Amino acid sequence: MENEEAPSAPSTPVTPGTPGAPLFGGGHRAERSHGRKSLLRNCSGCFTAEAWSMEGGMARSLSSSLLHPPVSLARKVGAEFIGTLILVFAGTATPIVNQKTNGSETLLGLAASTGLAVMIVILATGHISGAHLNPAVTISFAALKHFPWKHVPVYIGTQAAASLCAAFALKGIFHPVMGGGVTVPSAGVSDGQAFALEFIISFNLMLVVTAVATDTRAVGELAGIAVGATVMLNILIAGPTTGASMNPVRTLGPAIAAGNYRAIWIYLTAPILGALCGAGIYTAVKLPDDEGNNHEKPSIFA
Repeated sequence: MENEEAPSAPSTPVTPGTPGAPLFGGGHRAERSHGRKSLLRNCSGCFTAEAWSMEGGMARSLSSSLLHPPVSLARKVGAEFIGTLILVFAGTATPIVNQKTNGSETLLGLAASTGLAVMIVILATGHISGAHLNPAVTISFAALKHFPWKHVPVYIGTQAAASLCAAFALKGIFHPVMGGGVTVPSAGVSDGQAFALEFIISFNLMLVVTAVATDTRAVGELAGIAVGATVMLNILIAGPTTGASMNPVRTLGPAIAAGNYRAIWIYLTAPILGALCGAGIYTAVKLPDDEGNNHEKPSIFA
């Protein structure tokens, strides 16, 4: 096995939603950056040749000679539904409780609640569905060819259904207090200002998501923490002004449950446009992937 050479990694890294490919993986980065063989690869006889697979340029060690089977679309959809349900429930329940208890949660508590929800969902379901949780993320990955377009309607439909389930569950629990969970511009904030803020924070979010999900040099093992921290930061920035949605289904479900559609067009368009720009910008500026152990001159256009 030591005499066999692993094929060179293709220029496009493994991407979210690809069958059998988790959203966050990075076990191969240390080998390429430091030029060292992993301890497992030096163990002759520990694994058969068939136990090493190259999928999207990522070498993976398996505990047996059988490869991981691809994840079915049904399993991905199920994990995406559960993840989005948890996120929308947590992100909506906290401001409702804050309203009900006269501000006991505080802005920091609101930010921490949603950020932690994002982090735990990514860590729990990222290896199954990719943990998009957000139509803006799904559309952006599809636009960059990191996710199949044919699965986009299924994912978005699943995310919307999960949002509605979470919102109506909260309505049943906290009725009649539901207004605090709806993301709308604050008094005195124009639609233009709200659109700009939602665009910018969605740009920030997708820039980080694209980095940890598609760049082989990013520390993918910390992706949940990185994305969760970005969500917290964005809520601290825009929470008091727009509610810091960053996610069309985060707004859609609670808006329908509460019957409040004020400025909903902002929350259905700005996050998608901001996410597309964030993903595109990071893809343009990121370093090219190494071809094997050869170090080539960096180029913007990888």
